[in-house]
Amino acid sequence: MASNSFFVLHVLVMFSLASLALSDSLSPSFYNHVCPQALPAIKRVVEDAVRKERRMGASLLRLHFHDCFVNGCDASILLDKTATIDSEKTAIPNNNSIRGFDVIDKIKSEVDKCCGRSIVSCADIVAVAARDSVVALGGPTWEVPLGRRDSTTASRTKANNDIPPPTLDLPALINSFKKQGLDEKDLVALSGGHTLGFAQCSTFRNRIYNDTNIDSTFASQRKANCPRSGGNTNLAPLDPTPALFDSKYFSNLVSKKGLLHSDQALFNGGQTDNLVKKYSTNLGSFSKDFADSMIKMGNIKPLTGNQGQIRVNCRKVNV
Repeated sequence: MASNSFFVLHVLVMFSLASLALSDSLSPSFYNHVCPQALPAIKRVVEDAVRKERRMGASLLRLHFHDCFVNGCDASILLDKTATIDSEKTAIPNNNSIRGFDVIDKIKSEVDKCCGRSIVSCADIVAVAARDSVVALGGPTWEVPLGRRDSTTASRTKANNDIPPPTLDLPALINSFKKQGLDEKDLVALSGGHTLGFAQCSTFRNRIYNDTNIDSTFASQRKANCPRSGGNTNLAPLDPTPALFDSKYFSNLVSKKGLLHSDQALFNGGQTDNLVKKYSTNLGSFSKDFADSMIKMGNIKPLTGNQGQIRVNCRKVNV
């Protein structure tokens, strides 16, 4: 009887693994049967990382964004440079600023240990870690569709071209998001991710010294830690509460205190002004739209079925 039970269990596991390999659509329940411990393991590691450094939550969220905007959500951003891999880590939007790789490595190790093998993709880990980071910092939760597979290539050129820089005006921002299948509502909601984290002086220097649609007192405060030359990596918070998911990012925009040029572009007499105003006084509405847009972004061109691979080491392609 015991051997029969074991045989049935073995068949069920093998059937589940085969189903994973063949699935060509994403589902929040993707790992429920083959490794129900996977998502709780990701959450534990993320919560521990955010507890040690609150800023890490914003970094993991940004990692997902920068991954999805380059050939879809396929963990290409995690690949190190090799003779055949043109790593996205050294692209202009990422170089010396993108963070969280060590946390992803730790999550991968813990998840593989829980699952007994490499079943969960690095792309799914990045997506779930972003969600768990937002929750850890007081934000909304959402069901993350799962089943992404990992790329075997990366593109520094596409990272340079497709990740929107902080210098863009509204029409260029709208176009950048439209290329990814995202609309104006997604643009404003996802930009609200800047309720968390910091930016380097080099990304907002031109705004505080040359833009005119900026509160003068706010500009003076930022100049104190961001000189006209030097101090490129000096940090400033993207909103007044950089470790708390709230609506103050949008309140700042209404008050002309957006840190980045691309932030303030969302509230500068254009078609997104009304949505910014709405979010500035309605955290519930922002939270719901943010969660919806995160799901939509996470669905950008995923590799599924037999496409790509499940990397054993998130930093390199399987041999």
